[in-house]
Amino acid sequence: MALATTTLSAAITASQKTLVVASATSVAAGRLLLVDQEMMQVTQDYVSGTTVGVLRGRGGTVAAAHVITATVIHGAAVDFQDAGAQTFTTQPTQRPWITVSYTGAANTFVLPTRGENVHVILNSTTADTFTIPVPTADMNGTRLLISSNGVAAHILTFTGGLSGAGTDYDLITVNSTAPASFEFVAVNSLWQSICGAAISGTTTNIAGAIA
Repeated sequence: MALATTTLSAAITASQKTLVVASATSVAAGRLLLVDQEMMQVTQDYVSGTTVGVLRGRGGTVAAAHVITATVIHGAAVDFQDAGAQTFTTQPTQRPWITVSYTGAANTFVLPTRGENVHVILNSTTADTFTIPVPTADMNGTRLLISSNGVAAHILTFTGGLSGAGTDYDLITVNSTAPASFEFVAVNSLWQSICGAAISGTTTNIAGAIA
């Protein structure tokens, strides 16, 4: 079977042996599940239902806590090995990407380990606030990609301001009409915004306001 996607209907701790998914379509005993950076495997006694018994930390990954609405990708082992699936595939000369999810009214991002890029998923559909700490000196070249997983006017506050510009350039308000993504790079202990070419036409649904 091909890879399928659902979400967690409840948060789980690093030690829980069951999880609850929004949809159990195509979930079966022995199937692998990828939640953030952790690989799990459905236990052999699973028959049906959205409550799924799992073996944690498979394939060399580490058991970790996961928030409600975190994305769950599942499939047979061969599906994850398929290059076309583009899951867990990184070039040896590239920094690995880790994925983390946040849900809640106020969060402070945890900086990635040196040598890693991080993709942050904002799961709430109500406006939340997020603080992004100053990158450490050994993080030069680290990419930070922030994506909303729903429609909400999230507030992103960069400690010290983007490019070190202070409170005049430290706050991004995500557009509340449609999901959006923003990318930054760490340079000399500062987060710099990666700016693409200008986009003509109506950009309301993909823009964020910087203050």
